[in-house]
Amino acid sequence: MTDNAIEVEGLSKRFRIGTERRDSLKERFVRGSGRYDEFWALRDISFSVPQGSTFGLIGQNGSGKSTLLKMLAGVYRPTDGSIATKGRISALLELGAGFHGELTGRENIYLNGAILGLSRKQIAGAMDEIVSFSGIEEFIDSPVKIYSSGMYVRLGFSIAVTVDPEILIVDEIIAVGDEEFQRKCFDHLYELRRRGTTIVLVSHGLGTVADLCDDALWLDKGKLKSIGPVRDVIDDYLEAVNQKEAEAKERTGEVPAEMDGGRTRRLGSGEIRVTHLEFIDHNGSVAGFLSGGEKCTVRMHYEAEQDLPSVTFGLSFSHESGVNVAGPNSGYGERAMKVLAGGGYVDFHIDDLILQPSTFLVTAAAVDRGHTYDFRDRAFELRVRAQGAVTEPGLIRLPGRWTHSEAAAMPSAEHAEGNRS
Repeated sequence: MTDNAIEVEGLSKRFRIGTERRDSLKERFVRGSGRYDEFWALRDISFSVPQGSTFGLIGQNGSGKSTLLKMLAGVYRPTDGSIATKGRISALLELGAGFHGELTGRENIYLNGAILGLSRKQIAGAMDEIVSFSGIEEFIDSPVKIYSSGMYVRLGFSIAVTVDPEILIVDEIIAVGDEEFQRKCFDHLYELRRRGTTIVLVSHGLGTVADLCDDALWLDKGKLKSIGPVRDVIDDYLEAVNQKEAEAKERTGEVPAEMDGGRTRRLGSGEIRVTHLEFIDHNGSVAGFLSGGEKCTVRMHYEAEQDLPSVTFGLSFSHESGVNVAGPNSGYGERAMKVLAGGGYVDFHIDDLILQPSTFLVTAAAVDRGHTYDFRDRAFELRVRAQGAVTEPGLIRLPGRWTHSEAAAMPSAEHAEGNRS
């Protein structure tokens, strides 16, 4: 296997799905056990993972990621192809997998350690570390059937990572833990990487994959779509997802009334009405979403019943969590716009969209100082999508630049004091 910890060649996995049941013994004897359809969860997958590297699996739900992890862990056998691994494998695949509900947490540590091939003496030597890492000391001698889902995660992850694995396989399950424990997990994953442990993980958090992984593989409906450096694969995946969404929704429309949540949707005297918004991407095309970091335009269409000498148009962008992010307007006084009777539109041009990927509700308004002609409260939906992996937290991407100076190049305190004297 040279320097590879994992080598997969031509891997395929087929499941049989029953379409007709035979409930009685007589039916099974006379007419067989029933009909089945074949479902290929994976088809002809080949890749290798170098020792000491971190490898990510990405793709939509149902793409075959968890099936592939279970095959790497030895839970499933291949229908076709082969898997070769070098080193002891420790896997965290499903919540509470391998736990016996009637046994205590301590007893389950011995049970899981034995499954991983450790002796009772080895498990006893690691017991204090496992219990301490899990943070559930007061419940460790209670049956795990009374544990919460978070406690399951803590104990399962603690066993998987503290038994000194050579290959660690992790499903998205660590996302169930609380913020403190997640940070603890990622710190420990960093330590394992530093010690040369090979890690294979699945996560829908592309920022996490980009941060942790060296290479990645994108699965789509059981087939390999892209493999290589992690950011290249993420870019390929996002490009396909964005294209699919754009084709499904040519332009962003109003939020349906039944999804309005009882908000007051419209106020104003009505001399001018905002009819709809269009979101125009950097190519000048009306789009179902906008891309962060690109030029774009928000176009507000209106219908005016009469000439109006002074109209200020405004927008407000609210995150789906309820946080108001921004509220630009076209200006008051001399900057207000004269509007003639009939239809038209105004454009809000954005040179660099700093909103992070998410869904935002947009309020549109037409006013004249203190008078409201039309106010459509969070009546439109804007989707912002990423063109690459997002590794910065927050609702916006803060523009700026970094500089770096070596400490040796900076004047010392003694030197600076000497100059002053």
